[in-house]
Amino acid sequence: MIDRVIDLAESSAYLRVENRQLIIERDGAEPVSAPLAEVAAVIAAHPQVRCSQPMLAELMAAGGAFIVCDRRSQPVGLMLPLVGNVLQTQRIAAQVAAPLPLRKRLWKQIVSRKIEAQAELLHELHGDDHGLPELARTVRTGDASNREAVASRRYWPALFEDPGFRRRFDAPDANRLLNYGYAVLRAIVGRAICGAGLHPSIGLHHHHRENAFCLADDLMEPYRPLIDAAVVEHVRCGRGTELDRPAKSALLETVLGRYRADGEVRTLFDLCAKTAVSLVRVLEGQSERLDYPKRLTDAA
Repeated sequence: MIDRVIDLAESSAYLRVENRQLIIERDGAEPVSAPLAEVAAVIAAHPQVRCSQPMLAELMAAGGAFIVCDRRSQPVGLMLPLVGNVLQTQRIAAQVAAPLPLRKRLWKQIVSRKIEAQAELLHELHGDDHGLPELARTVRTGDASNREAVASRRYWPALFEDPGFRRRFDAPDANRLLNYGYAVLRAIVGRAICGAGLHPSIGLHHHHRENAFCLADDLMEPYRPLIDAAVVEHVRCGRGTELDRPAKSALLETVLGRYRADGEVRTLFDLCAKTAVSLVRVLEGQSERLDYPKRLTDAA
């Protein structure tokens, strides 16, 4: 199956469906189409993107995601399918019933793997992991000692080789590229969660009442360094930090790329799906660990 991310940022467009095809109509241009079954996400970045209700309904039915951006092209909204698996009711019940100790153990696994992935990226780019592997080994259940935050304070300045760099959503620097990449990653993980029959709102650690994608925010954490690597490469090549077409293309190439992990070549969509399904196995008592790849490398 082909997974496509369609970014509508350059001009106004009208989206509709016809015979299970997503039709994109632009003024003065011939319509283009793509099979709905191949569309992983649509990003409505231009302020004059319009769509029909049937288009949204059929995109959701096909398992796709719809991302809405503001006038700065920053993602501000995400729509995902409500039904993604025939066993959804059973699995959501297990999700809701998951006891706190189990959720804390799973969060420990997520934080440990995230810090390990950050360490791998720092070592690959700069030859120094800045002691992050040791931090990963000291993560406690529920990350009670907040090793994630300690790692973050070392990671971001080291990653960009800038002692003043911090992760801030509204900062007019590389953060806006990170925001865009993370939004697409969040949609991919959210789609995988729905496909596994789980609900993206019911998190393991994240639990804000206004966050409809708590579980997506949990499970995506160890995959964030893939986006970080693309942003660093873009900035290091002198392309700046504007969220322009080349920047978006670089980030989408990362999302759509193929990776070598654990002796296999897989897409990011496949890897996220495996992680989501592994959570189902844990919730149903068939396993104790989440499935995250070790040392992802570009298979190109």
